[in-house]
Amino acid sequence: MEADLEENVMGALENVIDPELGVDIVNLGLVYGTSLDDQGVCTITMTLTTMGCPLQGIIEQDVQRVLADIPEVEQAEVNIVWDPPWGKEKMSRYAKIALGIPD
Repeated sequence: MEADLEENVMGALENVIDPELGVDIVNLGLVYGTSLDDQGVCTITMTLTTMGCPLQGIIEQDVQRVLADIPEVEQAEVNIVWDPPWGKEKMSRYAKIALGIPD
């Protein structure tokens, strides 16, 4: 994916808020990668803060919703992975401040 398009995708994903934590999935460090194939299918590889998160469906719908506004994206797919496991060290400084977690 070209740099400008990836920046647009990541910017859109910053509008997906984890309902439990109130911080977006990018700053939480939940997004591990993005790709776009020749048919316009954008795959977001990401994790969640906990296995069995009851909000997985809501987060996936929000990802698809925000990516629908990007012209190059015909379809969005979310690939949830558990390896590498998520941890607080993946969070941005902004997310840590917002959640009151020491840096």
